[in-house]
Amino acid sequence: MPLLQAEHLVKSFASGQNAFGVGTGARIRAVNDVSFTIEAGETLGLVGESGSGKSTLGRMLLRLIEPDSGTVRFDGNDVLIASGSELRRLRRDMQIIFQDPVGSLDPRMTVEQIVSEPILIHGGEPRRGLRQRAAEMMRAVGLDESALRRYPHEFSGGQRQRIGIARALMLRPRFIVADEPVSALDVSVGAQIVNLLRDLQKEFQLTYLFISHSLPVVRYLATRIAVMKQGELVEVGTTEQIVMAPRHEYTRTLLEATPELEAAPR
Repeated sequence: MPLLQAEHLVKSFASGQNAFGVGTGARIRAVNDVSFTIEAGETLGLVGESGSGKSTLGRMLLRLIEPDSGTVRFDGNDVLIASGSELRRLRRDMQIIFQDPVGSLDPRMTVEQIVSEPILIHGGEPRRGLRQRAAEMMRAVGLDESALRRYPHEFSGGQRQRIGIARALMLRPRFIVADEPVSALDVSVGAQIVNLLRDLQKEFQLTYLFISHSLPVVRYLATRIAVMKQGELVEVGTTEQIVMAPRHEYTRTLLEATPELEAAPR
């Protein structure tokens, strides 16, 4: 059985107001009847242009956005009907790394408070062990324990993204949605983050949905690739098949549109 199975997911949003400030009643379908699976231990890369529905789809899997219809099963459990303690248990296993390493970190909180917050929300770890756990996560993402006493503004963009990754790992999840985690970073720093995610996947036995607008970035991490256009999946295949022999014209366009991601030292 796949670790995650999504079937016929649909999500629409209101298209806004007309020139007279009156709601038009029209709706834009951001995700249109999307189905896919993710096996335990693999990385499914989800690629497409901005506005194609990638982030909406990823957030629906975690119920950060409620779908209009469809089903999401995680390890056999129906995520969309879960509530109370069952939903909290599922969310311990399903975490997200956000795109913006600045906006996703509360500037009023120390790094220790930010990284420890998931444990305080979900429980399961004695408070006296929090600092040690947070220090372990700092080391895992390549930062020193001394970072715990500082604030987000004292770090570079790449370092802030490492802090966001540490926060996502604190609950020892099994599945992570990485929502454009390198798009706000320059190429060399982005390459380091991709290398880090690959190392962490092995260390913590993680499964990823890695969302990006760049196929060349995804190819370094993904086991399989799903290509999304205007709310629909137009092609799904192994990384080798998608990169070497894409079937859809849109996939070929994406491959040609972005430069290669150079490997970077860890």
